[in-house]
Amino acid sequence: MGEGKYSGQFPAYEIINEVKKAVIGKDDCIVKAVAAILAGGHILLNDIPGVGKTTLAMALSKSMLLRQNRVQFTPDVLPSDLTGFSIYQKETGQFVYQPGAVMCNLLLADEINRTSPKTQSALLEVMEEQKVTVDGISRPVPSPFIVIATQNPVGSAGTWMLPEAQLDRFMVCLQLGYPSPEDEINILKGCHVQEEVQAVVSREELQGMQQLAGQVFVQEEVYQYVGELVQGTRKHPMVELGISPRGAVHVLQMARALAFLRQREYVLPEDVGDVFLPVCVHRMVLNSKARVAQMDAGRILGEILKGVKVPKAMKGSNAR
Repeated sequence: MGEGKYSGQFPAYEIINEVKKAVIGKDDCIVKAVAAILAGGHILLNDIPGVGKTTLAMALSKSMLLRQNRVQFTPDVLPSDLTGFSIYQKETGQFVYQPGAVMCNLLLADEINRTSPKTQSALLEVMEEQKVTVDGISRPVPSPFIVIATQNPVGSAGTWMLPEAQLDRFMVCLQLGYPSPEDEINILKGCHVQEEVQAVVSREELQGMQQLAGQVFVQEEVYQYVGELVQGTRKHPMVELGISPRGAVHVLQMARALAFLRQREYVLPEDVGDVFLPVCVHRMVLNSKARVAQMDAGRILGEILKGVKVPKAMKGSNAR
């Protein structure tokens, strides 16, 4: 997934190339974020301050002609700020719905762990069911609907952990990490310019690509491979809470989207392996044995990935 693989008129590559104008040296994160969007999933960017989480989120939003809203989460943000509320109009004698921030195609939730659990939970219904319920009335959000959220590590002062139920609704959790020495020099020279990012894909084009990505063929062996990987997380002696069925579905959806980005009409085991960690790492709950052994979710997932037999690679016409 390195340099030089994003040429041509493929619209998804145009998104990647636009985002690369603002985010230097993080091509793998960019590709996986675009794959998550093509899979119709939500993205959680979890890393320390200052490594470019918000820059990546903003660049992704600028590269697509979507209706966007941004919320800077603080402790005083209320659930109604997100879902909307009904207000009484004296002239008509009726309550009129006032849309909240979620009534858009792309919601940028900046520092989502700095708001209260009550406000965080207001996103549960809309992230899963693409609708909000206010005063007993359900209203659909525009399609497509994508949440790109950023958060700093839980140890930071003034933060609240996201509930497991909400973490499970994020398709991927990505970490940018520190740049390489060469990339850092380019950043210092000002080689990244967010203002240069242009919108290159319309809402209709994005929906078309999402539909095509969802039609990528999956062979029976790949279904079994995903199932064995997920079962491995539930049976591991250091895991208290393994990957849910929703997580297994997200692994498959991401593998399809990545195969689509690689311009294939079928999923290979390597696609599954490439998405397994970012799809699963935030869903794992480890037990006391893992803490004593100083094991983290990434290392355990890596062990599971190595321990499950990879099915034979399928090529070309043999994929169907």
